[in-house]
Amino acid sequence: MVGWETHAEGVRRLVDSYAAIPEDAPVRLAKRTSNLFRSGAHDRTQGLDVSGLTGVIEVDPAAGTADVQGMCTYEALVDATLPHGFIPLVVPQLRTITLGGAVTGLGIESTSFRNGLPHESVLEMDVFTGSGEVVTVKPGDRLFDAFPNSYGSLGYATRLRIELERVPAYVELRHLRFRDLDELTAAVERITADRAWEGQRVDGLDGVAFSPQESYLTLATWSDRPGATSDYTGERIYYRSLQERDRDRLTMHDYLWRWDTDWFWCSGAFGLHRPGVRRLWPRRYRRSDVYHRLIGFDAKVGFSAWRDRRQGVRRERVIQDIEVPADRTRAFVEWFDAEVGMRPVWLCPLRLREAEGPGGARLAARTWPSYPLDPGTTYVNVGFWGTVPIADGRSDGDVNRMVELKVSELGGHKSLYSDAYYDRATFDALYGTANLDEVRREHDPDGRLTGLYEKAVRTR
Repeated sequence: MVGWETHAEGVRRLVDSYAAIPEDAPVRLAKRTSNLFRSGAHDRTQGLDVSGLTGVIEVDPAAGTADVQGMCTYEALVDATLPHGFIPLVVPQLRTITLGGAVTGLGIESTSFRNGLPHESVLEMDVFTGSGEVVTVKPGDRLFDAFPNSYGSLGYATRLRIELERVPAYVELRHLRFRDLDELTAAVERITADRAWEGQRVDGLDGVAFSPQESYLTLATWSDRPGATSDYTGERIYYRSLQERDRDRLTMHDYLWRWDTDWFWCSGAFGLHRPGVRRLWPRRYRRSDVYHRLIGFDAKVGFSAWRDRRQGVRRERVIQDIEVPADRTRAFVEWFDAEVGMRPVWLCPLRLREAEGPGGARLAARTWPSYPLDPGTTYVNVGFWGTVPIADGRSDGDVNRMVELKVSELGGHKSLYSDAYYDRATFDALYGTANLDEVRREHDPDGRLTGLYEKAVRTR
């Protein structure tokens, strides 16, 4: 852990780097890596120095909280909290997602059906604004409430105090198979309401649809029962285990990163699902950030684009996470399977976090203006990541536009970590930009930070 003095020095370096940026230049992070998939997301021009804001400041086991720097990865955060028997309330699937990134963006994982989104467990936050000030904000403050899903358009988190959840050493898994997506969503609604299934507590909930006729929910239960555990960092591949076994056990550490080793199933693009390739690929390089860098290198040198041209094929990148109300999951997945044809897709239920009142009663969840989900509604996140051929008569981006239209038709939203194609009026209505603009005028009167629409929407 870095401690408070080192944190203060990191903030000083950030402030100094802001002062060095010309007044007529936009303010952005000087980061070398990113988990974003948007056009222009890897700009390396002169920017804010956040290299001193990558650690955990302090873990307080007695209070069940941690103070964390904004550019700290969840891998580093878990490494600091798990030895104390704690984890963050929501741990996104990929190791190098940062806490600040998950809060200014969105993070969803298997605990989201009961713990909501990462920003809902933030107790206090320091934000470096476009005017060059560090502002401390809490839930209820206008900047705090507008910050989730602002993607740096309101500033950057330098420190976050978050709630932690006490956990044991192991996780028991049950994989339930469904041949009908309506049956799956009925199970999701029931588990979300009861937080149990067939009398056993459910602590984590996500799933995979291999087709509309073959889908799975994985029910995770925290456990302190010792015993043998599976290892999916070697020859075996986690997502295939859903089809191969009904029950499983993992360490808590391996459960948190079960999707990272193979980037869900996207490592197959590098042949990593082939036993021969897998044996030769060093285990330490079976990580999502390695695959992300390989894709970035390919984009730079243009090998895949050259190969596609040789084959007379054009491809569109379709990398999205969307959520629709649970009872419309079947409608979206069947439409997506027929019109886009990418398999499998990830399924992750989520619900805005409900506070606990007297006697354990659940109180109404609060809303967040930049990503207005309905309190009391269960959603299912559908994640799909890959490329599709561009059909004759179509243009690059047409499939993504189709997805956006379908999601809106079904009353859902999509995350903005990848390219968006909305017109300005539709985007403003979906993401509360009128409120964002008012907050920006207060904390960034000179407009040094790029607006959310300009960051998120592909205009080329």
